[in-house]
Amino acid sequence: MLRFFRAPLPIAVLPREEVDRVYINNRWKVFLGIFIGYAGYYLVRKNFSMAMPDLLKLGYSKTDLGFAISGVSISYGISKFVMGTLSDKSNARLFLSLGLALSGLTMLVMGTLTWATSSIWAMFLLLSINGWFQGMGWPPAGRVMVYWFSHKERGLKMSIWNVAHNVGGGLVGPMAFWATIMFGVWQSKFYFPGLVAIFLAVLAFLLIRDNPQSCGLPPIEEYKDDYSNPYQSKDDIKMSSREVFFTYVLHNRLLWYIAFANIFIYLVRYGVLDWAPTYLEEVKGYTLSESGWAYFAFEYAGIPGTLLCGWISDKVFKSRRAPATILYMIFVLIALLVYWKNPPGHPIIDQMALVTIGFFIYGPVMLIGLFAIDLVPKNAAGSAAGLTGLFGYLGGAVFANIAMGYILDHYQWDGGFIVLVVSCLMAMLCMIPTWNRELKRAV
Repeated sequence: MLRFFRAPLPIAVLPREEVDRVYINNRWKVFLGIFIGYAGYYLVRKNFSMAMPDLLKLGYSKTDLGFAISGVSISYGISKFVMGTLSDKSNARLFLSLGLALSGLTMLVMGTLTWATSSIWAMFLLLSINGWFQGMGWPPAGRVMVYWFSHKERGLKMSIWNVAHNVGGGLVGPMAFWATIMFGVWQSKFYFPGLVAIFLAVLAFLLIRDNPQSCGLPPIEEYKDDYSNPYQSKDDIKMSSREVFFTYVLHNRLLWYIAFANIFIYLVRYGVLDWAPTYLEEVKGYTLSESGWAYFAFEYAGIPGTLLCGWISDKVFKSRRAPATILYMIFVLIALLVYWKNPPGHPIIDQMALVTIGFFIYGPVMLIGLFAIDLVPKNAAGSAAGLTGLFGYLGGAVFANIAMGYILDHYQWDGGFIVLVVSCLMAMLCMIPTWNRELKRAV
């Protein structure tokens, strides 16, 4: 079974006159493949939220549904780490596509079988299974990035690819609407995105190639003459997953710093995003429609913000990730304070603050993953990204889903915002020890 997933072996190098044409063609194809594939993952990760109003009508409580949806974050956080380790030895083309197809199949089950939504435990189980398959998305895509794009160009390219989750997440709402129009039942909010995800999995498989050497091309460092990463000489050493983890991940102090930073970044991201509709309706007097559009604007504001962050990281800070992350978190903190302290009756200020948070928070989300794969050899990229994802989801996202509800019940909205403000400061604090290390590398 494991042989089925193994990365393809290198083949004979193409003649020099063909290298440019084949490299350019394949770089565009693999980039499009991981973009489409990763956007597809979000179509079947966020769609449960769209079915919540229908499930509430069946008698479930918000507490019930909050518990059910936490299954995604818990299993995804663990899976992203486990699958990240496995993906370092895998064929990224097959790994990413299979995970997306299985995630789509899980949503088909939820939408077509009666027992799948008959109890909270059934939904929690299926959403946990879905979360596990979701962990097969980011690590192989990150692996593709480090093999096909050099260090000095990776920040901008990574930022462009990373907006795939904004594109996919933003389409969840319209897709739910289209599904109910076409099929006339609320269960189509599960199975229609599932069908689309399976189609996108096939498309991703046709486009992605694991690494340049499997296409008869030289390594990207040689092709681009970019040997910025000090680990490049070690990238082709054959090691087991255990050796990779203990040599380059477990004892990598800087990787642990950014993993802890990711907890606080994800707490801010989901603490604002998941609770925005409730906060705007309860405190600021928004209607359901108004808060829904504010939610949409938050998600899509992340697209230009992420692109700009990647460009700043590469061009302004010379491929250093810590300064760009800290800069963006400063703006998140300022916007968060405005969002909190702006009195009711000034909706334009609320919306501008929320859009500003969305614009700036997704840049650090992207850079943490990029920083992780910068800190290790290419053959440890999945493991490193998986570790930061484990911390982000099990620490930040789960806290934002479950613990924030407790804090809001007992300490009101002021208590919740204090947690978010402290999280911004802690994220910046965790990034400071990495600053000098990047300065030395940039010299």
